[in-house]
Amino acid sequence: MDDPDCDPRRLAATYRRFDLVNRAVSGWGGVYRTHVRPRLRALGRPARVLDLGCGGGDVVARLAGLAARDRLDVEWVGADPDPRALEAARERERPGVRFVSRSSTDLLADGERFDLVLSNHVLHHLDAAQLRGFVDDSRALARSAVLHADIARGRRAYALYAIGVTPLAPGTFLRTDGLRSIRRSYRADELARTLGDPWRVETPAPFRVLAVAEGTADDRD
Repeated sequence: MDDPDCDPRRLAATYRRFDLVNRAVSGWGGVYRTHVRPRLRALGRPARVLDLGCGGGDVVARLAGLAARDRLDVEWVGADPDPRALEAARERERPGVRFVSRSSTDLLADGERFDLVLSNHVLHHLDAAQLRGFVDDSRALARSAVLHADIARGRRAYALYAIGVTPLAPGTFLRTDGLRSIRRSYRADELARTLGDPWRVETPAPFRVLAVAEGTADDRD
C-alpha cells in the first residue's frame, strides 16, 4: 500500500475492508471507553479530535458514532497526506466528520489544535527520525491526550492474522501488507524504550499496543 504505483482497485478495496479488520482486531471500542470518552466528558464543552494518518477513515467514523451515541459534541477530523487514502475516507464524511489532506507538520503550521490526537497503525510505518517527529508533532497538536494504537509484534499474532484475514483478502492488500506490518511492528517493551518519557505504553487488547502521553498545546493556541 505504501507503493505509489500499486493497483488502485486493490487499494480502494483494501481501504473499504479495513473497517471489518479494524473492528475485529484494533481494540478501539475498549480504548474509547477507557481513554477517549472520559477525556471528552471531562472537558465539559464541545471537543475536537484528530486522527493522524487516518487512511480510509473507518476509525474516525466508528469513534464518531460511539460519541454521538453518548451525546458528546465532537468535531472529528481525519488527516492523511496520501490523496489515495483521502479519496476513500471522504466517502465517510458527514456532519461533524471531515477529512483533510495534511500531515502533522502541515497542521501545526496551519495553527490547528485539538483536544485529543490519535492514530491507528501508523507507528510501524515510520523510521526512527519520522517516528520522533510524528510523536512530537502529535503532542504539540493536542491540548489533552495523545493515543497512538498499533499492532504488537508476535508469532501468534502473525499466525492468527494470516488465517483470519484469508476470507477478506481476495482482491486486496490485506494479507500481504498486514503480515508485513506485524513483522515491522513493536512489542510493548520495545515501543516504551523507543519513545521514552513521557510516553507510557499499554496493552489494551490482545496483540495490541497503545502509546499514551499528555499533549503540550496551550489552551490559548
